[in-house]
Amino acid sequence: MRVLFVVSNWPGHWFSMVPLGWALQAAGHDVRVVCAPSQAEPVGRAGLTPLAVLDAPDLAFMARLLNYSAAQGGRWPYRELPPHPVTGHPVASLDEFEPGAWLRDHHEQLIDMAHRSTDAAVAFGRWWRPQLVVHDLLSLEGPLVGRVLEVPALLHLWGPVGPDDRVRGVPLVPLDTSRAFQRYEVGALRRETYEYAIDPCPAGAAPPLTAHRIPVRHVPYNGPGAMPPWLQALPESGASFGRPRVCVVWGTSVSVTFGPGSFAVPKVVKALAELDVEVLLTVTGADRERIGTLPPGVRLLEHTPLHLLLPSCDLVVHHAGGGCAMTGLAAGVPHLMLPCGLDQETIADRIVAAGAGIALPNATADVPAIRAAARALLGDPSYRATALRLQEEMAAGPHPSALVSRLEELAAGALLVRG
Repeated sequence: MRVLFVVSNWPGHWFSMVPLGWALQAAGHDVRVVCAPSQAEPVGRAGLTPLAVLDAPDLAFMARLLNYSAAQGGRWPYRELPPHPVTGHPVASLDEFEPGAWLRDHHEQLIDMAHRSTDAAVAFGRWWRPQLVVHDLLSLEGPLVGRVLEVPALLHLWGPVGPDDRVRGVPLVPLDTSRAFQRYEVGALRRETYEYAIDPCPAGAAPPLTAHRIPVRHVPYNGPGAMPPWLQALPESGASFGRPRVCVVWGTSVSVTFGPGSFAVPKVVKALAELDVEVLLTVTGADRERIGTLPPGVRLLEHTPLHLLLPSCDLVVHHAGGGCAMTGLAAGVPHLMLPCGLDQETIADRIVAAGAGIALPNATADVPAIRAAARALLGDPSYRATALRLQEEMAAGPHPSALVSRLEELAAGALLVRG
C-alpha cells in the first residue's frame, strides 16, 4: 500500500504523525511525506522520506502578520510590540510595516505560491497513486489530493484541537484563498471535507468532531536527541523523595511569532525559585540568552526530547502547544499552561476542563500568580489523579501498529468502491 503524508511547514503540526509513519513502514507499506523545503531535514531525521515540493508561505510569517494586524487594531495584550512580520526583528513603532499594503502588493505572489503547492502535491499524487492520504490540520493540500484522486484522506490531529473548533469566531482550519478545490472541480474546503480524523487524544480531553473519529494511542515523538547519562539516575518521581520535580519547556514557535513579550520562562523560573522544587528547564539556544542567571536548583537542558524527561516529573509548565500538551498527557503529569495563540488557548481550555491543569494568560500572568498556580497543582492530589486517568485513557487506545490493518481495510474499501 502507498500512503502519502502531507504536512504543513511547522514540525509541531506533524510530529504526532511520525509513529504512524513508522508503523506503516514496518508493516511493509511505502510512505512518502510531501512537505515544504524547511521540513525536509526534520522529516528525514524522523526516518521518513520527504518530498519537498510545497511552496506555501512560512507559517511563522503568517502568524506574525496576523499578530501585527491585531496590534494595529488595538488587540495586542503585550507591552512589547509584535515582531516585524517579514524580518521577525523588534520594531520601534507599528508604523514600520503596513499589513494591508503588503498583502495588496504581494497578493498575486501569494496566490502563485499556493497554486504551485497545490499543483505540485496533486501532480505527485497522480504520478504515485497513493491508496491513502494522511495530513495535519493546517494542510490544505492533503484533503485536496484525496478529493482529486478519490482516495480516503485522513486528518491526523496534533492535540486536543480540531476542525470543528472556533475560537473567538475564528475557525482553526486553513482557508482555500487560491480556490484550489474549485480549480480542480472537487467542491470546496469546509468542515464537512474532513471525513476521517485520527485522534490520539484521551477521551476526557478530546475535541468535538463531525468527522468519523479513529482513535489511536499517542506515542510521543519530540524530535531526535540523546538521553543524558544523568537521566537514568533520576527517581521516578521527585515528590516521592520529598522534593517535587518541575519541567519547564518552551516551544520555539512562541518567541518567533509573538515576540519577546511572550517569553514567560524568566517569570516561571523566578516563581518556582521560592518553592522547594527541582527544575528541569529545556529551551532553545536562542531563548537561552533571554533567561539570565539561573537560581540554584535549575538544570538547563537543550535538545533533550521531552518524553525522556516528563516521566520523572511532578508538573510540566508550558505554552500549551500540541506537542508539549500531548507528551505531558502521555506522562500523566499535571499542567501549568501560559498559552498565546488561538489553538494553544483551545488546548489549554480542554486540559483545564478535564481537571488536569491550570491556565494563566500569557500576557498578564505575574510571578505571584504563577507561583500560586504551581503550588496548587503540586499540593492538590486531584490534579495528579486526573492526569493519571487521562494517561490511562491514552494508553488504552490502539497502538499505531494496530491501526495499520484498519487503514488497509479503509484503502481496500475505497478501491472496491472506485473499481
